[in-house]
Amino acid sequence: MPNSKTMSTWTSGREQGTNVFHICGYSQHRSTAAGEKKKTILSSTFSVGGHNWAVLFHPDGWSSGDEIVAGLVLTTRRVKVRASYELQLVDRSTGLSVSVHKETPRCFHFDAKDHRSFISFFMKKRSLFESPAYLRDDCLTMECTVTVIKEPRRTETKSLAKIQVPRSDLSGHYAKLWEDKVGVDVTLSAGGEEFAAHKVVLAARSPVFRAQLYGPMRETGTEPISIEDVQPAVFRELLHFIYTDSLPPLDHLKADDRTDLIRHLLVAADRYGMERLSLMCQSILCENLCAETVATTFALADQHQCDVLKDACLEFITCSTAMDAVKNTQGYKNLKRTCPPDVVEAFEKTSRFRKA
Repeated sequence: MPNSKTMSTWTSGREQGTNVFHICGYSQHRSTAAGEKKKTILSSTFSVGGHNWAVLFHPDGWSSGDEIVAGLVLTTRRVKVRASYELQLVDRSTGLSVSVHKETPRCFHFDAKDHRSFISFFMKKRSLFESPAYLRDDCLTMECTVTVIKEPRRTETKSLAKIQVPRSDLSGHYAKLWEDKVGVDVTLSAGGEEFAAHKVVLAARSPVFRAQLYGPMRETGTEPISIEDVQPAVFRELLHFIYTDSLPPLDHLKADDRTDLIRHLLVAADRYGMERLSLMCQSILCENLCAETVATTFALADQHQCDVLKDACLEFITCSTAMDAVKNTQGYKNLKRTCPPDVVEAFEKTSRFRKA
């Protein structure tokens, strides 16, 4: 089932910048005479988030003489900006910064009515700013970090890239290896016909071959290895399955010949402990049950403990009215001659149950 995946993003953008502000000759900016106008110190403008800012500093405060006023001012006109900031004092001996004020996000804007920008300010004790750690050689250094919060933005929905992975071609590589006889190291003989193969592949696919080729009872120096009671055509298909994990097309065979080959292949699969091949053969035989084949297939299933296939044969008889035709087949005659009486009785009992 095709599965498409798309993506969109909701982002709340932020941009941050830091300005270092040195106030040299700090004492000269203090008001000394009574009634003298208090001085305002403003840093040069700096840009963060596409807007201009400046640090505001009143060394004499606005009212009380023991407080200092500092803050941030937006100098860009005709805009509204949401931002936060942090002011830090720099220790002149270590170069480390200590935060003295953090301002949560708020709106900065230019007031067109009185042509003044919005100012965010705070007041702190003078003793903090004039501490020997920060005020040294009549110089004070501050750092102001401004974080501009931009308008949220949503991207358009787009499809994620998909990389198509081809089907596994491992079986094709192994088949080519076998076909070209590259690196073959063992010869097997079935019915007088010899087949070249790779020991490690045979051992990986069949526990019987593993024991025969690498087990303690292996026959060393004996080649070709004789494969008893397996026809060459059947053994060829067995090797094909070992290398490709599949059966070749059998369309060139007549129906009876194809069924006969599958039966022999089932026997070989059972002998060499290849369960998947056995199930594939059982599936084919099950799909092709008919009055002519059901008795022979039943006998084969009973002999090789293929219980599911055996039950399928009994079910076929149960659902069929062709028992008389089945009894006239050679397969049924062979069944009565080769199978134990209780097996034949089970087969015929099923037929009698159907008639009842």
